[in-house]
Amino acid sequence: MINRRKFIKQSSLLSTIALMPVPTFAMSNKPKFKMGLQLFTIRDAMARDPLAALKTVAALGYEDLETYGYDGDKDLYYGYSSSDFKKVLEDLQLTATSGHYGFSDYFEKSDDELKRFVDQCITGAKALDKSYITWPWLDPKYRTIENFKLLAEKLNTIGEQVTDSGLGFAYHNHDFEFTDHHGEQGYDSILYDTDPELVKLQMDMYWVEHSSKKSPKELIADHPGRFVMWHIKDMDKVTRDYTELGNGSIDYIEMLSTIDTDVLQYYYLEQGSNFAQNSIQSITDSANYFKENLQKYL
Repeated sequence: MINRRKFIKQSSLLSTIALMPVPTFAMSNKPKFKMGLQLFTIRDAMARDPLAALKTVAALGYEDLETYGYDGDKDLYYGYSSSDFKKVLEDLQLTATSGHYGFSDYFEKSDDELKRFVDQCITGAKALDKSYITWPWLDPKYRTIENFKLLAEKLNTIGEQVTDSGLGFAYHNHDFEFTDHHGEQGYDSILYDTDPELVKLQMDMYWVEHSSKKSPKELIADHPGRFVMWHIKDMDKVTRDYTELGNGSIDYIEMLSTIDTDVLQYYYLEQGSNFAQNSIQSITDSANYFKENLQKYL
């Protein structure tokens, strides 16, 4: 039979162990971030039957979404009112943390028209409990150095309006921002002429690898606090077009195992086109590869 002194000693030891912090390795299997998907990847499926497409997305293990397109005048996402679409997401246990909105259409509109559209975007984003509103693209006719400087002004103005509403605002890059214009790049205006407190950045890692002289790791290191969201997609080894994760030339294992994630809030897998079979099969293949090889880093 255990004596009283020994019992008290053992109880004290167990209490001490219980109060010790859980080792990191014990929690390492739980991802820090939700696996996200930019819905533009499956825009054909979303156009045919958005509910069926979203059920498939959820079944594949995606938990978080970035939307594209929003009818501000009618308050519609994919034919649903924002409140109804929120219920669809909730029923499927999905969240939507960011959205791409059609700001480029307002590049030459009046300040009042732009402000009105931003207000609509804020209303639509809040209805889905989003954290960010994102400027996703600039029409080719505006891609001059002078217009990039004007874009930076617009981003600051929109950023202030969005920030005042309690949401975050970000800019998403493609390749054209890295085009050389007699020694200048449009992305320099976005990086240096915008207020870091008002305009965050969503890095498309594919396009950075494709067209920037700096790697994603270098850009993040050079601009701490800016890159709060990422787009993760792979590059075909021959054509340099999009491809399914794991089939391409971007070494995401090396990148994600060493990159700085301190300010990262959300990431979204994406593939704009060039599907091996179809968009649904591509998000299936990419999800499987990501969960097996990359999710442990995020």
